[in-house]
Amino acid sequence: MAVPPASSRQRGAGLAHPGPSHGSGTPAADRRAARTLHLGPERTVDLALAAVTVLVVGLTVGAGLEAERDPSVLAYVFAAGFGAVLLVRRRRPVAVLLVTVLGIFAYYALGFPAIGQALPAAAALYSAAELDRTRAALTIGGVLVGVAAYFRITEGLPATYLLSYELLTNVALVVAAVALGVSVRVRRQSRLDQERLRLASLAEQELETDQRLQAQRVRIARDLHDSVGHTVSVVAVHANVAAEAVGRDDALVAASLEQIRTATSSTLRELRSTVRLLRTPADDPARGTVGLAGLAALAGSTRAAGLDVRAHLDVPDDAVDGAIGAGAYRIVQEALTNALRHAHAGRVDVRVALAGGWLDVVVRDDGVGATRTPAAAGAGQGLRGMVERASLLGGTVTSGAADGGGFVVHARLPARLTA
Repeated sequence: MAVPPASSRQRGAGLAHPGPSHGSGTPAADRRAARTLHLGPERTVDLALAAVTVLVVGLTVGAGLEAERDPSVLAYVFAAGFGAVLLVRRRRPVAVLLVTVLGIFAYYALGFPAIGQALPAAAALYSAAELDRTRAALTIGGVLVGVAAYFRITEGLPATYLLSYELLTNVALVVAAVALGVSVRVRRQSRLDQERLRLASLAEQELETDQRLQAQRVRIARDLHDSVGHTVSVVAVHANVAAEAVGRDDALVAASLEQIRTATSSTLRELRSTVRLLRTPADDPARGTVGLAGLAALAGSTRAAGLDVRAHLDVPDDAVDGAIGAGAYRIVQEALTNALRHAHAGRVDVRVALAGGWLDVVVRDDGVGATRTPAAAGAGQGLRGMVERASLLGGTVTSGAADGGGFVVHARLPARLTA
């Protein structure tokens, strides 16, 4: 089989501009999953690329450059075939490239008008490189250039002309098509990697937040255990004293029973209050969602524990990410728990507002402020837990004595999580 002169075939034949298409350097499973998600746009791109190839090759055939025979219907069938084979380029990129190259050889063997090696092969080379078949694209492209160069030499073309124009032009066209495909694949893979990292980061932040919540629950459970254990010990001691004094010292019996009543009442109040605040939707459906939407129910349960809570929420629906809303909820919950257990407060104001992309959460009580009772030593752990939770979400928490008395906790959280 002889291939007619290729130099003139390259004149006027350039790279067809392939439209964007899906490509990734991921394993086969990832490529299949990505194709499933984007079949509609990809099919449109493939149809457009095939149509452009058919149109450009058909026009070049019609020009009739350096033809051994006049264009015929069969020549236009070749043009249609070069485009039609691109419709399966995503599933069989290497096979499409092989069929295209063999079709070019057959086309020239039949003596049809010159269309250039690069014109019908460029889209197939690009597709193979874009779909992570770069080595195959370079190998087959090298074969195409080598065969063209061989037949040009056998036709008596001077080696200087071949090296200075023909060979370099063919190599440049092949390399350009492959480089374009690699560039598109790398850019898209980079975007996919960035999206994976962002989603992984969000999932990690939510996991760390949940783990921190569990650690806080364990800490509060430990505090309750110590408190209840101490009360039981007090009750046991006074019960023994009362038992020994029955019938001998009624005043001592009455005093011991009063001590038992006071200790148990105080512990029961603390236990009920803390349990109310620790309940989740699974334990108490009336509490609502753990998030900004659940703040009203949280305030209601705290009021039932004997603390006057005034809640003011100024945040549009869906204005903050779910993890941010849950974090704000937990910070308010911890602040209310501390106010109940340590502040001896009668009223708490809770304000949550969105401004400039940041969520401001302010919880202020009218209790004993920064000089809380010795029992408030455990509150320091709660404040540290708030700070750690806010830090995980990219925000901050400050706390201290409020102007005019009382204690204030101020959390500042980003409205949206970032990767």
